Amino acid sequence: MKRFSFVNLQAPSNFKQQPLNQEDKAINEYAEQEELFERLSLVIDKGQEPLRIDKFLMARIEGATRNKIQQSIEQEHVLVNDKVVKNNYKIKAGDRVVVYDQYDPETNDIIPQAIPLDIVYEDEHLFIINKPVGMVAHPGSGNPDQTLLNAAAYHLKQQHPELDDQVLPRYGLVHRIDKNTSGLMVMAKTQQAMSDLAKQFFDHSVHRRYVAVVWGNFEEEQGTIVAHVGRHQRFRKLFTAYPEGDHGKDAVTHYKVLENFNYVTLVECRLETGRTHQIRVHMQYIGHPLFNDDFYGGDRIVKGTVYTKYKQFVDNCFTICPRQALHAKELGFIHPVTKEKMLFNSELPDDMQQLVEKWRKYSQFKNVTD
Repeated sequence: MKRFSFVNLQAPSNFKQQPLNQEDKAINEYAEQEELFERLSLVIDKGQEPLRIDKFLMARIEGATRNKIQQSIEQEHVLVNDKVVKNNYKIKAGDRVVVYDQYDPETNDIIPQAIPLDIVYEDEHLFIINKPVGMVAHPGSGNPDQTLLNAAAYHLKQQHPELDDQVLPRYGLVHRIDKNTSGLMVMAKTQQAMSDLAKQFFDHSVHRRYVAVVWGNFEEEQGTIVAHVGRHQRFRKLFTAYPEGDHGKDAVTHYKVLENFNYVTLVECRLETGRTHQIRVHMQYIGHPLFNDDFYGGDRIVKGTVYTKYKQFVDNCFTICPRQALHAKELGFIHPVTKEKMLFNSELPDDMQQLVEKWRKYSQFKNVTD
């Protein structure tokens, strides 16, 4: 089957680097991969003399330049003994070195696949998708196909059968939501739309409202969480909050309580920034992990009683909603061409609707019997 390449931010070897303008920076910002792929893992031989880590890796990674190696180290993609290091760190015998890459070496192209898409709006410049739970945004480790990009490639091919990998317009994901988060996403069909929308995300002018079920009760009905979000210093597939801002990127989440169920709360979260796992990390940071979030501690009983019946009730809720209870409900932006204000809304999916209703009935019953 023919493959199609989507927006590719890796320049060819003969490309002369030019200074990035603001739109280029915006595209780079919002085209980052959510996950990292292990590129190199080794233990330093006993006879190794002390040597700067950047020089050592240049000799071990084919085609790597010192500048790229240093950038990877600064981006905390290189760990020594499960810790990030500086460029001037000198390796020694017995050190365990792991190098990560944000590009999956096995998935450079996109295979068009006939996967149904819930398209809520479309024109010649962009389309809005209501992503279901379980659909991965892009190919990656463990998910080589059957992704949103595979489905989008097929969709575009049906509209324009004459297109092949040489003339297929450069378009792709402007932003991402997690595999087990449902809700609205925008995809650009043209480079103009991609650049304009990416800049809007970069400028924090896009309206994004999520709805979540989280553990615990809130003392305040609304508030703002401010804490940098970045990769965990040791467990690189996880993200964590850095309140002092020493690591990660600035992140701001505004929340408002919608309904309280005694042990869990239905909240809305409005993103001012859009960091990977931002809502999940910020809610964990303030002691309210998302219900059934297996990455950040929500897949166990965080609040409630020790009674067996309560445990059985929570287990049933986990079964009803077997993923983090998070939905991207609203998405608004300025159309990149017409300059009209666009606002889209999607209903909670069945699993979250059932979860909310089950907790609502349980809390009402408890209030009556207490």
